[in-house]
Amino acid sequence: MAKDVEVAERGSFSNKDYHDPPPAPLIDAEELTKWSFYRALIAEFIATLLFLYVTVLTVIGYSIQTDVKAGGDECGGVGILGIAWAFGGMIFVLVYCTAGISGGHINPAVTFGLLLARKVSLVRAVMYMVSQSLGAICGVGLVKAFQSAYFDRYGGGANFLHDGYSTSVGIGAEIVGTFVLVYTVFSATDPKRSARDSHVPVLAPLPIGFAVFMVHLATIPVTGTGINPARSLGSAVILNEEKIWNDHWIFWVGPFVGAAIAAFYHQFILRAGAAKALGSFRSSNAN
Repeated sequence: MAKDVEVAERGSFSNKDYHDPPPAPLIDAEELTKWSFYRALIAEFIATLLFLYVTVLTVIGYSIQTDVKAGGDECGGVGILGIAWAFGGMIFVLVYCTAGISGGHINPAVTFGLLLARKVSLVRAVMYMVSQSLGAICGVGLVKAFQSAYFDRYGGGANFLHDGYSTSVGIGAEIVGTFVLVYTVFSATDPKRSARDSHVPVLAPLPIGFAVFMVHLATIPVTGTGINPARSLGSAVILNEEKIWNDHWIFWVGPFVGAAIAAFYHQFILRAGAAKALGSFRSSNAN
């Protein structure tokens, strides 16, 4: 008995100070009657619009600064490091701003992972993905409206499989990269962690943004880094070139597979193990 209590204390299962929310219903038509639902859709739309506007402008700006033919410097500009910071930093800011309204998904792959884990209903997940995709298209549309010549000249910040990399390498990069992101989302928003660290308001947005930053450092040379189907769709729709559309499926299949693996790993391996240990402790304590 004493040994069981000691193990429980080491695993922080005694004096449980958090509650796992019940699974979201698969179909929840009642959501469609609530203003909070539509407010969340607006938040996802605007957040994804701002995300694409800032990040695609950063990519195009870097291309301009390093274009030697246009008077640029090959070693100038923000570099890959700066582009990665733009993506990660914007996710940090936007998740911080929208987490209390919509959950701060800003990414269909994140929404898909949370759907599989029963964190959101099917209705909310589908509508979020639509809002995110429309927001991304509008965000990139603003970039083209303000910098039309540069947008077309430098490829609109679109994602595609870069020369020298096979399709399997590209899709693998997207799967692993999205796994890192969605796994971080699950870990940062875990109810147990939230209860323990609720006094740190930036705890969840910070690691999520940093995960985006790190993945970009690793995969920009391979695919330009998608890990967000809405981000890839926005540039593809506005640029509308054959090469971009030929590779576009990679930026949906890869992120969705990566999100599914992350959801399974966190919910059915990590969290399932915690629940089993807690149940074992309670049974021993009852005896």
